Amino acid sequence: MFKIIFILGLSLSALIVHAASVDTINVYSNAMHKEVKAVVISPVNYAMNEQRYPVVYLLHGFSGKYSDWIKLVPQIKQMADDYQLLIVCPDGSYGSWYFDSPVDSSFRYETFVSMELTIYIDAHFKTISNRNGRAITGLSMGGHGGLFLGFRHQDIFGACGSMSGGVDLLPFAGKFEIDKRIGDTVHHLQNWKDLSVINLIDHYSNDSLAIIIDCGTEDFFYKYNNNMHQKMLRLGIKHDYIERPGIHNWDYWSNAVIYQLAFFKQYFKKQNHT
Repeated sequence: MFKIIFILGLSLSALIVHAASVDTINVYSNAMHKEVKAVVISPVNYAMNEQRYPVVYLLHGFSGKYSDWIKLVPQIKQMADDYQLLIVCPDGSYGSWYFDSPVDSSFRYETFVSMELTIYIDAHFKTISNRNGRAITGLSMGGHGGLFLGFRHQDIFGACGSMSGGVDLLPFAGKFEIDKRIGDTVHHLQNWKDLSVINLIDHYSNDSLAIIIDCGTEDFFYKYNNNMHQKMLRLGIKHDYIERPGIHNWDYWSNAVIYQLAFFKQYFKKQNHT
């Protein structure tokens, strides 16, 4: 019996050693004068070699927080192992929408994620510290954030994506605290237009980003994702687009993230980094 327990103990130790590590960090934001939490998932053997790794920034949705992904989709630890990449899940507040608010200076999550956080991660982890080693995506509000930050910061991110993203803000006036971040549609209508991803692509530099968009056909954001897909086709903007049966929930996102991370893995591979 002792021998069996001993062998089982050794096997468990091996599993613990050869598994992704999960850390929660605090990153100080000079833009917002506060610390912001983030989960960092490092792949197996990360600490045992000098290899530099690509990074996927994975954003949560409205009313969520930094720990959502690792708690609700714990299999992303295995994906970090399988694809040999770092996954960073920052806190985006209850409803930041991942832009710098033009009406509330305490919300500057565009600056935080695209500049302050990426600089911190590159300084404290073994990363490929250029756009060819960075991708960003997320769900719902985070899907908006993934595309918004990807389009606006092509010098920082080489690839971007969205899962069930709120890509067109105007149809959701009065919902999801968007008006608190950018003002009402009467006095601040231009903010709603300028800060919607579907309008950013009018000024998009073609072929500079690898893009993946995914949305369920029963999702309340589906119509707007499909509209953006059709607009990108008309503009000749290359992208992968996925739609399949599904609603706005974690069952859908836990499946969608598999395709997103596989897409980014292929992007990183093409850049000859992995």
